[in-house]
Amino acid sequence: MKDGFVLEEELKKLPGKPGCYLMHDAHDTIIYVGKAISLKNRVRQYFQSRPHTAKITKMVSQIAYFEYIVTDSELEALVLESNLIKLHRPKYNTMLKDDKTYPYIKVTVHEAYPRVLFSRDMKHDRNRYFGPYTSAYAVKETIDLLVKLYKIRTCNRRLPMDIGKDRPCLNYHIGQCTAPCQGYISEAEYKKSIDKVLQFLNGDYKEILENLKSQMEAASEKLEFEEAARFRDLYKAVQQVAQKQKITSDDLEDRDVVACSSNGTDAVVQIFFIRDGKMIGRDHFRLSVGLDDTHSTILSEFLKQYYGGTPYIPRYVMLQTEVEDKEVIEDWLSNIKKRKVELVTPKKGQKEKLVELAYKNAAMVLEKDLERNKREQERTIGAMQEVADWLHLPKIVRAEAYDISNTNGVESVGSMVVFENGRPKKHDYRRFKIQTVKGPDDYKSMREVLTRRFKRGIEEQNLEEGELKGFAAFPDVILMDGGRGQVNICLEVLDELGLKIPVAGMVKDDHHNTRGLYYNNVEIPIDTRSEGFKLITRVQDEAHRFAITYHRSLRGKAEVTSILDKIEGIGPVRRKALMRKFMDINKIREASVEELLTADGMTQAAAENVYRYFH
Repeated sequence: MKDGFVLEEELKKLPGKPGCYLMHDAHDTIIYVGKAISLKNRVRQYFQSRPHTAKITKMVSQIAYFEYIVTDSELEALVLESNLIKLHRPKYNTMLKDDKTYPYIKVTVHEAYPRVLFSRDMKHDRNRYFGPYTSAYAVKETIDLLVKLYKIRTCNRRLPMDIGKDRPCLNYHIGQCTAPCQGYISEAEYKKSIDKVLQFLNGDYKEILENLKSQMEAASEKLEFEEAARFRDLYKAVQQVAQKQKITSDDLEDRDVVACSSNGTDAVVQIFFIRDGKMIGRDHFRLSVGLDDTHSTILSEFLKQYYGGTPYIPRYVMLQTEVEDKEVIEDWLSNIKKRKVELVTPKKGQKEKLVELAYKNAAMVLEKDLERNKREQERTIGAMQEVADWLHLPKIVRAEAYDISNTNGVESVGSMVVFENGRPKKHDYRRFKIQTVKGPDDYKSMREVLTRRFKRGIEEQNLEEGELKGFAAFPDVILMDGGRGQVNICLEVLDELGLKIPVAGMVKDDHHNTRGLYYNNVEIPIDTRSEGFKLITRVQDEAHRFAITYHRSLRGKAEVTSILDKIEGIGPVRRKALMRKFMDINKIREASVEELLTADGMTQAAAENVYRYFH
């Protein structure tokens, strides 16, 4: 327990009022957030000698202290709990892994000449919103179609204030806008087009399709085939939009259908979005869950996290199973929507079949996730274990690889890349500019890099407490880019510093392709089709890439410096000013005297010297 925190005394102080409680571990991290009708009764339950689920038992063992916030009602506690979970993302709460926002179509009906816009938010303003939709691409396609169909303006001009102030844009000239910016169409006529847009977005396509068909036929009869083709394309586009919406309900109430599938560690929640009796889309969300979390618990946590962030709440939310705090969640959602929202669990008929369909979709996504995770584990953790088996090591979590890059000994650099559990840990990558070695001597350069790296690591280990990070974290194995020579250099450095870390060389063939590992004075032949071999190849390529990238950047800077330093009147200050302004030596070479003068601190004489040097 935390210093000064006496559990028995703090439990006695708990009030019998509604509120939220926050469980902290020994590092002051919030590991769980919960709500209660009575804080006194709920929090005490965690510390009583009674059967708990495995998840709760493990969590309680890590609690160092708790704190609580009293609220006036259980509803306020639910809202506060939802906000705290989003803010702190506690380890033992059921957490949404996805953070999605959904697109809407916004019609700015409050404007004299409204526009049809893409929006990620649905605000409580004077505009009309349609959605949410699951595909941003589909929303943009629909907006493009509406603009072409009804010649809706896309500009940001303030109309009618800005009428006639500027020329009409390209859309007018290609027949995709009626140019309200020029007063070529009245507000009343333009509003008729907007009314048709609203009719379209409300799902009434019949009149639109009939009009397009008749216009297409009329143009064809007049032998205006280009115009007929345009109407034909619009007709097909409207048909596509119409066919994407399937009738799913006899009533026209908006509803979401929510169901989940779980395997004890992960869960997938599937949602079907039904608006005006039509399914407009679906989506799924991944959650991290505990072994003992029921579908009821998962859905309860999902509802609080999802609807706490989505801008639209339907009249009904259909669930596959009842949730414990149903009434509180209903009150909370109703308060947000400003009208009654109900959580329903259908038991028979079409609605029950729809919930079952959502469940089957969730189960299918979860199964695919498991297969993908299995494949990913094989190429990462499984591959690491394969390498460990080849080297007769119990396991490898962290591996480090090193490489040297230079051009004839100029600007020599070293790279250190880190792989943890089979994945690159780029935050721990390090690069070294060789300081003590002159000329192209890779062995001496590698000795310098390894000595600097592990000396720094020992120093940081002596200073750090708790989890070791950065240089202080030592690897389970070191992989050298090369054979016996590089391995022996590394072993000598480790021996001098009193460190015992396994070292293996990643050996390449005559074609510069990885062929095996050199370890304990023996080259180990490995299956080139194995995941372990593919991992070694990725590690070796990454070490080489990281070194080459750093070397090229240093070499490029050195070339720029050496060229500009040869020009009379260009010292360090003006050289930096030129590079800040032009960013590239080729752009400086191509610049005129007048352009060169725009760099800070440049005089006429200095600019002319630079121009003359390159010309």
